[in-house]
Amino acid sequence: MPELPEVETVRRGLTLAMEGVVIQRAEVNRPDLRWPFPDRMADRLAGQRIDSLRRRSKYILGDLSSGETLLIHLGMSGRMTVSGDPLGHFVHEHPMPEKHDHVVFHMANGARVTFNDPRRFGAMDLFPTATAEEHKLLSVLGPEPLGNDFHEQHLIDAFKDKNSPVKSALLDQGIVAGLGNIYVCEALYRSGVSPRRKAGQISASRVAALVPVIRQVLQEAIDAGGSSLRDFRQADGELGYFQHSFDVYGREGELCRTAGCGSIIKRIIQSGRSSFYCAKCQR
Repeated sequence: MPELPEVETVRRGLTLAMEGVVIQRAEVNRPDLRWPFPDRMADRLAGQRIDSLRRRSKYILGDLSSGETLLIHLGMSGRMTVSGDPLGHFVHEHPMPEKHDHVVFHMANGARVTFNDPRRFGAMDLFPTATAEEHKLLSVLGPEPLGNDFHEQHLIDAFKDKNSPVKSALLDQGIVAGLGNIYVCEALYRSGVSPRRKAGQISASRVAALVPVIRQVLQEAIDAGGSSLRDFRQADGELGYFQHSFDVYGREGELCRTAGCGSIIKRIIQSGRSSFYCAKCQR
């Protein structure tokens, strides 16, 4: 599933073609994805200007001139691609429709934005912008890891007396929003913290040190256009390349990259997910 850097990369790509532009027409080619589309979604989108395109956790939010917000979740395999942008940001001609093109936005500037999702784990919703933070998917989220509300004291307080492994704690979207398996593995490696450690047993100083490392890993991934594993592509159809910088994720059985370490990267399963780490460097 795309994590925060991938979703942010897509949002930035879509902004060039969609923000400040009217949705001339919307095609909704099936009744549902992960759950049913909102009633009359195509009619409610048609003629509306996208005043701002923002991100909350792993969701893209388009605030419309109608006073509603369009929520988009890419799911496991969802892709949003842009074609025909007259401003020259996207050189692709409009492609022929594909089987899994479930929603198509025809923009007034000539761009076409297509949501393609073979596995149909993605989702869209429409709700009043004024009460967006009360939406069931957004109200449970913790602070953004790149925002001011995610700071050392927040993480220290969240980890206090917590008996779950630190890996699970960082994947808890109520503690910090948008972190996923890849970037937690990478951040823990850089911080020298074992994914096996109980969150509540890590010293406050080591917990505090996680915050800037998490920010650094995420920012580097965004700068690299995200990590392209399986289905992920940017809005212009290009691949991200942060996967070439992985220190531990997906490197089971390979040598640790820390100079002089000599240990092999291990993989364990935690809460049904793979954790990659160096047992010598991470304590």
